[in-house]
Amino acid sequence: MILDPPRAVVGAALEVRDLTVRYGAVTALDGATFSLRTGRVTGLVGMNGSGKSTLFKAVMGLVRPDAGHVRVQGLSTEQARRRGVVAYVPQTEDVDWTFPVAVRDVVLMGRYGRLGLARRPRRADHDAVDAALARVDLTDLADRQIGALSGGQRKRAFVARGLAQEAGVLLLDEPFAGVDRRTEATLTALLRELAADGRTVLVSTHDLQSLDELCDDAVLLQRRVLLHAPPAEILRPENLARAFGVDPAEAAS
Repeated sequence: MILDPPRAVVGAALEVRDLTVRYGAVTALDGATFSLRTGRVTGLVGMNGSGKSTLFKAVMGLVRPDAGHVRVQGLSTEQARRRGVVAYVPQTEDVDWTFPVAVRDVVLMGRYGRLGLARRPRRADHDAVDAALARVDLTDLADRQIGALSGGQRKRAFVARGLAQEAGVLLLDEPFAGVDRRTEATLTALLRELAADGRTVLVSTHDLQSLDELCDDAVLLQRRVLLHAPPAEILRPENLARAFGVDPAEAAS
């Protein structure tokens, strides 16, 4: 039975409770539980196959849980997605990079939920796009075809799309994978600024060395939530060993 109670944890921007997701005989998430407060950057840490991408999809309502529930700012996943209060930047985008669409138009897609029936952008929509492009340092490339960007620039463009949406909760799945140092520094600074502005950010990352700089706290995931704590606690060798299946002595080296 799917639990979907009407109330969320008081003050939680994102609540995940007893969340179980199965793909046939494979259990991707097993009773995962945590909640995030407004105005914080939380890292999502775990090995490949630990359920991170499934968790993001469940929060977005892209997969249906077998048990448990998700609340985003007190709303169901369907309500949150429909109202545009949650934005998602997946690890890889299913994009035809040869399609003749400009970077500006990709970012404008983040505004579609706010457009009227005519789907005609207003001045406020264009202003939001311009502001988002500026925050990811892509203003000069706004009219370039999306496929002409580098890998790091493409990542920044899709982050800008999420910013243009003006969602209160941002989900980013491995935004630093395959990007250059400049993009990593730009995104890290941006996520910190967004949290300071009152957004809630959940970001999965394999870059444990930068976890303390990026995050206020982190969730250690291995199908279940093993630990939700400050980065220093997450990075203790014995805790990493639980998540990554290594000997504590090796994790400490």
